[in-house]
Amino acid sequence: MVWLETRGRVPSVLTIAGSDSSCGAGVEADLKTLSAIGVYCLAAVTAVTAQTPAGVKSVHALPPEAVKEQIDAACEAAEVAYAKTGMLGTREVVEAVAEAVDRHGLSLVVDPVLRARDGTPLADEDTFRALVDALIPRALVVTPNASEAEKVAGMRISSVSEAEEAAKAISRLGPEAVVIKGGHLGGGESIDVLYWRGRVVRLSAPRLPSDPHGTGCCFSAAIAGYLALGLDIEEAVKAAKRLVHAAISHAIELRGASVANPMASLYLESEKYRVVSDLYRAFRELASIRGAEDLVPECRMNFVYALPGASSTSDVAGFPGRITVVEGRLYAASKPEFGASSHMARVVLEAMRHDPRVRSAINIRYSRDLVRRAAEAGLTVACFSRGEEPEEVKRIEGMSLRWGVLEAVKRTGKVPDVIYDEGEPGKEPMIRILGKDPWDILEKLKKILKTHSKH
Repeated sequence: MVWLETRGRVPSVLTIAGSDSSCGAGVEADLKTLSAIGVYCLAAVTAVTAQTPAGVKSVHALPPEAVKEQIDAACEAAEVAYAKTGMLGTREVVEAVAEAVDRHGLSLVVDPVLRARDGTPLADEDTFRALVDALIPRALVVTPNASEAEKVAGMRISSVSEAEEAAKAISRLGPEAVVIKGGHLGGGESIDVLYWRGRVVRLSAPRLPSDPHGTGCCFSAAIAGYLALGLDIEEAVKAAKRLVHAAISHAIELRGASVANPMASLYLESEKYRVVSDLYRAFRELASIRGAEDLVPECRMNFVYALPGASSTSDVAGFPGRITVVEGRLYAASKPEFGASSHMARVVLEAMRHDPRVRSAINIRYSRDLVRRAAEAGLTVACFSRGEEPEEVKRIEGMSLRWGVLEAVKRTGKVPDVIYDEGEPGKEPMIRILGKDPWDILEKLKKILKTHSKH
């Protein structure tokens, strides 16, 4: 973290925005976002709202003098070079903010908030005109969504190419850079359009099924924070998009709606240490189990553990070079790393699609005896036949094991404890044991080996 490296001296960013009683957007979302990326957040509240993630119940605007005094106090308390604006509420507040930006020499990220998620207007026509005339020309970066960009640019936006034209039009008002967010444009990809220094950059990410409250606030705050950390505009926008993608992927469910979770990236970094640590400790325990060395297949063994909500092989830790036997004992050439196993990672990722609690797996050698012992130990056992694998699946790299897990789930109605196949030419037969975590895997292995000792 930045504060550790600099003995507590970190950049400060000022948010000038409304307060959200649900803490999903506004000043509260900005505070969480900026804290997550390692900068200090100061605040000037422009309005107090009573709202839930589903809608706004009331808005109480603060007088412009109160907003000005907060900005002045924040800039007195810390060395502030960057600020961001969200909901400003009235023309008088916009003008007061513009004057304060000049007075304090702030580099500004403007999120031109015009409406709440439920359609509640948060800026009347006078306020909108003040944004266009007084604040957007002073901005370093402007971050409208598609509907806000339509109003600012005075044109319809129904495609990415039209968003590019709108970004160019908005840039002519004076900001150095314009980012039009693609969340409302539809399609399988969420494509943001950045126009900066006469160049268009498309920033794409897979569209996620959820659309939580507060994503726009998190995005603009993150841009300001990354700029304060020394990134250039394009780097800051890309980093902010990654943060928001994680915030949506790990959104927090409240009553009937969800809110973006900008702390997710911070939590995931912490979780990475725990995942790797637990996996390595479990491997060391596995190596001490009598008979475990006899379970290693010809292609060697891997033992994997995924982050909560894992979506790619880079979210799954495994052992580089796999696990083998040296002088009669299990041996791993190095400690676990994320992205180190593709085959077993895909097994876990497919299992997590059906049961997010199943985050760990190990592969062991196949024998009918081991399959029988697993069943006798009370484990749920399922198989798939590689001979039944469709040709279109075989042609796609990495799809075979995901298909196999899916077939096993179909046959048992849940993610089984054990999935095996008898192989085919060029494919070694294999048993895979799945569980909630590495300790669950070890308990299932011990049951299999204990059953063996009874025979």
